[in-house]
Amino acid sequence: MALYDQYPVEVFNSLGKKKEKFEPLNPPRVGLYVCGPTVYNEAHLGNLRSFLTFDIVWRYLEHLGYNVRYVRNITDVGHLVNDADEGEDKIEKRARLEQIEPMEIVQKYTNGFHAVNKVFNLKEPSIEPTATGHIMEQIEMVQKIIDNGYGYEVNGSVYFDVQKFQEKYDYGKLSGRKVEDLLEQTRDNLAGGSEKKFFADFAIWKAASENTLMKWKSPWGMGVPGWHLECSVMSTKYLGEQFDIHGGGMDLKFPHHECEIAQNIGAGGEDPVRYWMHGNMLTVNGTKMSKSLGNAFLPRELIAGDHKLLDRGYSPMTIRFFLLQAQYRSTVDFSNDALKAAEKGYKRLTNALRLVSKMEAVEAGTMNAELEKEINQLCDQLYIEMSDDFNTPKTIAVLFDLANKINSFADNHFPLSSIGVETFNRMKKTFITFMTEVLGLLDEAEDGSDKLDDVMQMLIEMRAEARANKNWDLSDEIRDKLNAVGIVLNDGKDGSEYQIK
Repeated sequence: MALYDQYPVEVFNSLGKKKEKFEPLNPPRVGLYVCGPTVYNEAHLGNLRSFLTFDIVWRYLEHLGYNVRYVRNITDVGHLVNDADEGEDKIEKRARLEQIEPMEIVQKYTNGFHAVNKVFNLKEPSIEPTATGHIMEQIEMVQKIIDNGYGYEVNGSVYFDVQKFQEKYDYGKLSGRKVEDLLEQTRDNLAGGSEKKFFADFAIWKAASENTLMKWKSPWGMGVPGWHLECSVMSTKYLGEQFDIHGGGMDLKFPHHECEIAQNIGAGGEDPVRYWMHGNMLTVNGTKMSKSLGNAFLPRELIAGDHKLLDRGYSPMTIRFFLLQAQYRSTVDFSNDALKAAEKGYKRLTNALRLVSKMEAVEAGTMNAELEKEINQLCDQLYIEMSDDFNTPKTIAVLFDLANKINSFADNHFPLSSIGVETFNRMKKTFITFMTEVLGLLDEAEDGSDKLDDVMQMLIEMRAEARANKNWDLSDEIRDKLNAVGIVLNDGKDGSEYQIK
């Protein structure tokens, strides 16, 4: 019997506001699509939490025996500054600011995004497609939408006709928005004389101006695809017209994911996604995390402790463990006390991981039936909690209980001979598997050199960027803080290298 039969997963259905038994279209194969970053800046903590959520989903489903194809895109064109079909492309704006080519911006921040994933032990996706790599497919989908009567062209731009779509389908079913509440607003009410027939219409192809750096030929003239379009195209290209799970942050539910649904139905008549999963927001000391409030963290700032709200830095696995202490649909509140508590918890579990890894089963002596029963129940409970909408905090709580049992064997409170070989082997395998494979928590004491290399590379790149921008204060601060803990940076013509004193 497969593990997914023994421990069927229940997931929260964003459409119906209820949990449903997860049943893939073609078990044991699962299609998972997650909206990736717009690579115009460094990956922020909200990105990290979202991608960590689906790293866990992928890991657990694969552990249960599913064959998961995980597709996570890179947005390298089409995402406008105000997300509302107006303004400059985010990547082009950054390119003008740094005075380099847009594709240099894309490469630079894609590399940085991959570096962050590596530092925090996130698995790379099965496929990582880019928007610029699928321009022809996006043009084809726009044409299908027009042919089906759900799109119209104005001055070289093509818009999705929400009112026409609403005649047959429910635009707003994912987010709970009601188009009926918007119908009182007509074109006459639109600020700036918009080209749209109805202000809820959204661009699926946008005409390019003379100053646009990235643009392509289309049947409607030179232009760029709308931001929402790329995910409709790439998800269905690699996962089919209907697939199992689509994930992203809560902020993408409207308009991004709502528009994806409309586009897919408008082009092919199929509601594309069976299960929508959205991760919740981050807060700091109970206040929403945002750049404007000065309380937003970058992953490297958490590691280096280089933020005014931090007492000190924390290791990547401590941060990963901290984020997993909240269920993906709950908010995560950052504070120094919470991070310190997570550090203690992570060290306690990794200590048990080291202990159990070195233990070997012994022939049973005087059996303790109650202890055997408790250990097997805890092993079962790990699966029960993870199968309950990927409930990582409750899973971690069970791991602490199992760690107590491991510690009781290590300090000879109970002899290993008091449980059977089969029970011991299950305890050892299950604890190690959930720690390292399912939750992806590495023992940094055992894996320190590789992790240090990854973290140092991120700090070296951060310092190089500061120097390129003539931010000498930040460059010197990074060097001096590293020197204070015994790490010397040696600058050369080919870049910087670090040396431990």
